[in-house]
Amino acid sequence: MKYFLRALRDASKSWPFLVGAFLCSAGVAGLWGANIAALFPIIEVTLNGESLQEWNTSRIEDAEKRLKEHADEITQLEEQLAGGGLPDADRIAARGRVDSLILSDKGDVAILTSARWLQPWLEGYLPRDPFQTVLLVVVLIVVSTFLKHCFLLTSTMLVSYVAMGISRDIRTRIFNKALELDRTQFMRQGSAGFMAQVTHTAEMLAGGITTVYGGAVTEPLKIIACLTGAFCISWQLTLACLTMAPVVGFLMVWLNRQMRNVSKNILSQALGFHHVMLEALNNVLTVQAYTMEPFERERFRESTTKMMRIGMRHTFFRALANPITEILGIGMVATSIAVGAWLVINQETQIFGITMTDRPMTVPGIMVFFGMLIGAADPVRKLSGVITGINVGIVGAQSLYPLLDTPSKLREQPNPLRLPSPHREIRFDKVSFSYDGIDTVLREVDLSINFGERVAIVGPNGGGKSTLINLICRFYDPTKGSVLLDGVPLSNLALADLRRRIAIVTQQTELFNETILYNIRYGRWDATDEEIEAAARKARAHDFIADFPEGYKTKVGPNGFRLSGGQRQRIALARAFLRDAEILVLDEATSQIDVASEELIHEALTRYVENRTVIMITHRPSTLALADTILQVDHGTVTKRPAASHQAA
Repeated sequence: MKYFLRALRDASKSWPFLVGAFLCSAGVAGLWGANIAALFPIIEVTLNGESLQEWNTSRIEDAEKRLKEHADEITQLEEQLAGGGLPDADRIAARGRVDSLILSDKGDVAILTSARWLQPWLEGYLPRDPFQTVLLVVVLIVVSTFLKHCFLLTSTMLVSYVAMGISRDIRTRIFNKALELDRTQFMRQGSAGFMAQVTHTAEMLAGGITTVYGGAVTEPLKIIACLTGAFCISWQLTLACLTMAPVVGFLMVWLNRQMRNVSKNILSQALGFHHVMLEALNNVLTVQAYTMEPFERERFRESTTKMMRIGMRHTFFRALANPITEILGIGMVATSIAVGAWLVINQETQIFGITMTDRPMTVPGIMVFFGMLIGAADPVRKLSGVITGINVGIVGAQSLYPLLDTPSKLREQPNPLRLPSPHREIRFDKVSFSYDGIDTVLREVDLSINFGERVAIVGPNGGGKSTLINLICRFYDPTKGSVLLDGVPLSNLALADLRRRIAIVTQQTELFNETILYNIRYGRWDATDEEIEAAARKARAHDFIADFPEGYKTKVGPNGFRLSGGQRQRIALARAFLRDAEILVLDEATSQIDVASEELIHEALTRYVENRTVIMITHRPSTLALADTILQVDHGTVTKRPAASHQAA
């Protein structure tokens, strides 16, 4: 619940919109109750055939008459009580009668005050003809209904604007969090997890916020408006009609817990659903190559079946909320009809010895009372949807905010250092690293790479070659020891300052589903078209790009599927060349390039690597020929030797 309250506090920053929505909701509730109350003069005028002015005058005269009669009776009773001589039973009866008359007088005084205040308005603005009065009230009800819906529409739009703004903000923050997290924490969620959070979970939270600031305000205000009107007619009878409220409240608390648990299960299955779907679609070539389509279809079917089962439970409990809340509404109306009818028919003020009204109720009065309770029953019924929406929002907030609060292990200092370019040295000082805290990938590595040095990293798969590069790029921080740039730990440098010095090309080339121009420009966004073409020429990519009908404006498709592996790597090399970084990292960057293209690229690399640090993971002899130094990585240990000795070996 605390996370959902936090989301509501975030939404409250848009308080002008919420205040406007609240005022509109108050207007809706007021007009809701006023429309029902307006039935009273229609019924009174229709049944008695008199104008409202005459009806109000009669109320004043009757109230004054009763007050005078009661005053005379109270005086007589007080004299009898003061004179003494009455038996105890008569004294008790007389004192009870005085108290009853005083209580009745309070009601008459209220009637007299309101009637006198109302009389000038009735005389000045309403016709005296009864039928014209009915027509006027009907017109006012129609106009007020129109205004009510205008207020309701405005309130809905204002709350939706705030909720969608929060949803947009949450999605942006989740996306930003995914970009800033270190790789270990990112992989705990995975692409599917973040996609589900950005889409499904954020939508759940937005729905909860809309419910709270919309239905959770409007519907209770309607209930309050109607119950207030019912209290004004008879507070005792109103309380009697609410006898079922505690039972219904208990059932709603139970239902609330069930709904929250089901919503958590729905969210969990949604994450699994996204995982299964994206995993199969992202690896569709492998699925097809190994004829695993039936297996993946079954996995997807099982995932959607589980979602369907949980969805049915959610639907059941959501549907169950309607009868529970409707029981309260029907219970109120049924109680009021039974008790009210008995009071009117028998012209009584008490039932079972309990006073229900100060004076016998009239038919118009009890009908308006019924109308007030019926008017309260409708928003009570709608509260079931409000409760469901709040539960969904709570579950969404419980999933989103802990993720947003997760700190990245790659923390920057409050005032990070910025070093001059180019750097002088990259150094590993007794560096050890483990991905999971169990298996150590690197052990006590001491290593120095000078500026301008060309280093080839070789060794068996899983030995720690890529880990060295990941630590230099600060995708991870060492478990022990420090990686230093010019004697300063990388953790003390601004990440942006460190990574602007680095251009990287990996074996698994990553391209965006945009144009070739877009993908190359990603290396340096402010580059001109001429600089992009020059980088493509250096990477020996210009010729095949020019052969496309749309040239550099050709879209490469998701992850570059429209291009061959060699073409993708040359575009990635062009992107790295465009960055013009002082550190070039090549992770098997020519592994998918044909021999002829490889020769051309190595010719370009021979010129490009001058006056910059180059770190290469490779097993290709042609790439090793570019190296000054060989780093032999073997199961966590790193040995540095000159390139010549390696070639001789």
